[in-house]
Amino acid sequence: MLGAAAVVLGAFGAHALKERIGADALQLWYTAVQYHFWHVLALLTVALSGSGFWFKAAASLLIAGVLLFSGSLYALALGAPRVLGMVAPIGGVALILGWLAFAVAAIRR
Repeated sequence: MLGAAAVVLGAFGAHALKERIGADALQLWYTAVQYHFWHVLALLTVALSGSGFWFKAAASLLIAGVLLFSGSLYALALGAPRVLGMVAPIGGVALILGWLAFAVAAIRR
């Protein structure tokens, strides 16, 4: 579902938003799509690599990170209040922790 959403949101930005929002907002949108899609691929890798606590923790953190980081950037690009920008670093930390949990899972495996 997250992968399909990344494709849809990328296409939406390229076609529907291109003429409706400014260049800075569009760049923010593309940053959100890029992080979204790359972390969908990471999530797929985690899912195919194993199960157990650390793999589940990695998956959960990656999902939370995509929702919080990319989600807040999408919202900001569409004109949400700037205070929402404080959510992006929380999502970024979740993404970092997801990668670290995946590393722990791989090492323990």
